Parts: sequence; C-alpha cells; structure tokens
Amino acid sequence: MRTTEIIRKTKETDISLKLNIDGKGISSIKTGCGFLDHMLTLFASHGKFDIALTCNGDTEVDYHHTAEDIGIVLGRAFKEALGDKKGIIRYGNMILPMDESLILSAVDFSGRSYLGYALDIPTEKVGDFDTELCMEFWLAFVRQAECTLHLRQLAGANSHHIIEGAFKSVARSIRAAVKVDAEFADEIPSTKGVL
Repeated sequence: MRTTEIIRKTKETDISLKLNIDGKGISSIKTGCGFLDHMLTLFASHGKFDIALTCNGDTEVDYHHTAEDIGIVLGRAFKEALGDKKGIIRYGNMILPMDESLILSAVDFSGRSYLGYALDIPTEKVGDFDTELCMEFWLAFVRQAECTLHLRQLAGANSHHIIEGAFKSVARSIRAAVKVDAEFADEIPSTKGVL
C-alpha cells in the first residue's frame, strides 16, 4: 500500500494528513473552510484516495494560508507515497462535464513542477472562499508533488461548477497516472531511468 502521513506546523497553519493512494475514496476532511472541505472530499472520492486531513489555520485573516498550505502538504504526500514511481502509468487526463462547465485536466508525474492554469472563474467568491485560491492550491500542489498539471476550462459559467469540475477532473487524472501498470511494474516510466 502506498501511504504516507505528514504533520506540518507553521505560525499560520497546523496540518495533519494521512494519505492512501490505493484507497477506496474514504475521507475525513476538516479544514475550517466548508467549500474547501467539499472540494477535497470530492477529490478523495473521484481519485479513490483515502484522505484524513485536519487543518487549524488563521482563518480569521482569510483562507489563503489554509488553501496554500494544504496544497503543499497534499502534494508532498503524493510525492512521498509514490516513492521512485516504479511501475506507474505516469500520465493521466480527463475531460469532465459538471453541468454547464467542461474541464480538461492532464497530469504528468515527471519530477518537474509546472502548472498550466486556464480557468476563467466569473466571481471573486464562492460562499466565503476566494476563488483565486483555487490557483494557489494547485500551484502549491504541483510544486511539492513535482508534477506537471494542465487545467483548462472548455466551458462554464457557474463558479462553483467550474472549481468542482476542476477538483474532480484532476482527481481522475491523478488516479489514472498513479495506477501501477502490472506488465511494467518493475520499470521506471522514463527513458532516463529516473523520475
């Protein structure tokens, strides 16, 4: 089982995370932000990742540090759980419809961090969540996971649907990418021999 546990404490957030990549999509998420809880619960469910996450952050300021630091911890957890990445498919992609929105995501666990972000979210907030934090979350994630992630909005008008579509799409792309290819389980999926 590819699992990891991370505890990260700063002056802004105190985060505890347990991740099982080979799970069933079971989650217990408590971030202090209802909308982010919802997104991460969807992420766990659609990726079939078991995630136990608690975050005590400086939410009296706003949700910036909470969203960014959770992205950092989750990305680091995937990097640790994947180890040398032997046998993984490496690449994954998904075009996911969420009502009127249509979101494309593509991921490569290449060892190189890059975020191609093209979501056009029409409102500044969903509930009390600043929608610009969606980009901050994924940027923090890719930096720590050391993966390339492209997120593109092909259609959409509702901010909630666009962000939800993004979390679901990325989860399914990652699920495909981290799956072990039984035929090549002892190989690193790179001509370099390392990822």
